Amino acid sequence: MSTLITTFDTWKPTQSSNSSDDLIAELMQRKLLPRHTHLARNIPVDFQLAPEKVLAVVETLQPDLIVCCGMAEKRSHLTVEANGKHQGDILYTSILLKPLVEQTQTTTISHNTGRFVCNYLYYSVLQYIQLNQLKTQCLFVHVPPLNPGNLDAIVQDFSTILRLLQPVASS
Repeated sequence: MSTLITTFDTWKPTQSSNSSDDLIAELMQRKLLPRHTHLARNIPVDFQLAPEKVLAVVETLQPDLIVCCGMAEKRSHLTVEANGKHQGDILYTSILLKPLVEQTQTTTISHNTGRFVCNYLYYSVLQYIQLNQLKTQCLFVHVPPLNPGNLDAIVQDFSTILRLLQPVASS
């Protein structure tokens, strides 16, 4: 089973990094990514380029699971997003989120992916899956700014989520 994880680049000149990419770098360093994981890191924070780049990778890899990660500056813990919205249309992930977060320390479910590129990328990937009638599972995870006080819990929660999603995507 193959997994694609995406991360965003920074979007403000004052940012030295994006916490979504920092988290994946930490997981790589700790050797916590599942086998057959492919990465599309530092995706531009751009409404047109983000979906183009990610969907090009999806077409090439045809992963069983896609986990898109973005930064949520005002959140304090991981949040898994239930849906993506565009022009009044709402598309939901097919992943059952409640049992997923019940096995984490602090991760919660969000129904507000925002109104920026994170939301549009999620919507675009869910739409691509739907239009192409793929069995691919997709989840968007918002990552708060990382610090020594929350890093271990966030790494553990994200690792748990990835582990729990592996059998889902391969069944």
